[in-house]
Amino acid sequence: MTATALLMIILAYLLGSVSSAVLICRVFRLPDPRTAGSNNPGATNVMRIGGKLPAVLVLLCDMAKGTIPVWSAYYLDLDPVMLGLIGISACIGHIYPIFFHFKGGKGVATAVGAIAPIGFDLTGLLMGTWLITAVVSRYSSLAALVTALVAPLYTWMIKPQYTLPVAMLCCLIIWRHQDNIKRLFSGEEPKVGSKKL
Repeated sequence: MTATALLMIILAYLLGSVSSAVLICRVFRLPDPRTAGSNNPGATNVMRIGGKLPAVLVLLCDMAKGTIPVWSAYYLDLDPVMLGLIGISACIGHIYPIFFHFKGGKGVATAVGAIAPIGFDLTGLLMGTWLITAVVSRYSSLAALVTALVAPLYTWMIKPQYTLPVAMLCCLIIWRHQDNIKRLFSGEEPKVGSKKL
């Protein structure tokens, strides 16, 4: 691993550690998303406790945390595996943020942001899959899991050289949703739009 790649991995983690949900909730004078709703500092929970505008801002910021370091590394001519590690580092920062007592979100938006530099076609497929699944099932977590499962296949069809790093990211997302999977099977998972306060 080169010094440049190592530096980018560290910077990606630090950027990922900036909790968009917590900061935006403070700006809008909303409850801390780590202790309200589903207790998850992500866009879906922010929508539950504060509505669409702060949720959209959180979504965009969380995606940017993945896009900025990966896109920067792409222009530094790092190989696909290093790009994958940088994307994973940004997601780990989001999940275990050093600046917010290591209590973060699920990393879905940050992962999509990290994948986005591969191409708008892939990003569109991922966002479309998430949206269709969420609308049909009304479960944000199920939409994230379905999207994570099909993302490597989409990548292989569009730019196969990035299949491994995308699969690595998706494994992290699925692992992070263990509790959601259990709640989905038990019927206890809150649906999109429900106010679990």
